Amino acid sequence: MTSAENPTPRSRVLVVVDIQRDYFEGGAFPLVGSEAAASRAAELLAGFRAAGEPVIHIQHVWDAPDATFFRPGTPGVEIHPLAAPVGDEPVLQKESPNSFLGTGLEERLRVLEAEAAAAASGGFDVVVIGMMTSMCVDATVRAASDLGFTVTVGADAGAAPDLEFGGQAVPGALVHAAFLAALSDSYATVVPVAELLTPA
Repeated sequence: MTSAENPTPRSRVLVVVDIQRDYFEGGAFPLVGSEAAASRAAELLAGFRAAGEPVIHIQHVWDAPDATFFRPGTPGVEIHPLAAPVGDEPVLQKESPNSFLGTGLEERLRVLEAEAAAAASGGFDVVVIGMMTSMCVDATVRAASDLGFTVTVGADAGAAPDLEFGGQAVPGALVHAAFLAALSDSYATVVPVAELLTPA
């Protein structure tokens, strides 16, 4: 069997962005489809953990007088139980949509990337899931791509809000789809979680 027929597996890291209680029913800023998205996220988390692949959690904390959600010390800022970290999985807190700003995320990914290269893996992928597709996920994926990382997005492990612009209402499901379509154009590979759970 040739190497082309049996390629060296790629190394991966899962970055879970802002799957926090305020984005769910009863929270301060519920998104469309957040429960279903969190269930897919839980499936992917279980797959990564079972394979011993690294997981990094991102938590947005909005510490400002005018904050309407993710306020420090409130239940809403907590990571949802379906996506909660286990063991020594790191949780990086951020204050802006881009998960790389002021968090040390790039440095952690560079270490994992170097370890993958030293192990002669078939490459290194940053897999991103989370909320909101139209804000923090979008900003994080674009930043990761600009930094030179190969990025994959778990399409059904994310959610977005209903939006309005110019007097036109845009349903959350369409917001989610539109942002994924834009990211898939040049910034990332966008696939369902089921494909990410399928062995290479």
